[in-house]
Amino acid sequence: MVELAQWIGKLGMELGPSQLEQFEIYYHEMMDWNERASLTAITDHQEVQTKHFVDSATVALVLSGEEVRRSSTKIIDIGTGAGFPGLPLKILLRQPRLTLLDSTAKKAAFLRHVVDKLKLSDVEIVNDRAERVAHLPQYREQFDVVVSRAVAPLATLVELALPFCRLGGKFIAQKKGTLEQETREARKAIEVLGGRLSEVRRIEMKVFRDVRYLVVVGKISPTPQKYPRRPGMPGKRPIHE
Repeated sequence: MVELAQWIGKLGMELGPSQLEQFEIYYHEMMDWNERASLTAITDHQEVQTKHFVDSATVALVLSGEEVRRSSTKIIDIGTGAGFPGLPLKILLRQPRLTLLDSTAKKAAFLRHVVDKLKLSDVEIVNDRAERVAHLPQYREQFDVVVSRAVAPLATLVELALPFCRLGGKFIAQKKGTLEQETREARKAIEVLGGRLSEVRRIEMKVFRDVRYLVVVGKISPTPQKYPRRPGMPGKRPIHE
């Protein structure tokens, strides 16, 4: 994990020996489970370090010092899959409390297994649809930070994510490619769901051959109770102008 440590250093952070060991265990457990749980198409050791671990760590660039340091900070990762970006952030930052949400049972089983293997505390695995979980009182508007990576177009994502976000919190979407049209189409959804687009951060790192962004949406007002709509609707009929 030498390359991982070097790139994390370029992000202004440092990985200790125990964290590097955790990332190594994470990689091997993911490869062991990959065939039966369809976790990732990327299996090369070096590529997993950069395209999964370093990519996940870039989310920390738009977190405040307070969010990083506080053990009371609550993060939820929507559609986490094999744990990205939530688990690398937990290994890197240690302090925040993490919830990993995924609707696929095999992926949730892997997450429970790997969290146990990594001996991580304050990590909850939820196996359900975001559209249902977001209406439960223990999750609705309870999180300081909501993250999501490669799940859906932004107009759909904000309906799935902002109901989890507390007032004053933020939603961070990891995106690739051209974003102008996608952010334009998401403006109405962001407004309706109680958000405000606060930043689009381009990730300038030579390790990535493509263009990557962090789209940050602040939560400025409560989400209307009817959102998110029933499972499947945010994707089929996104809120547009």
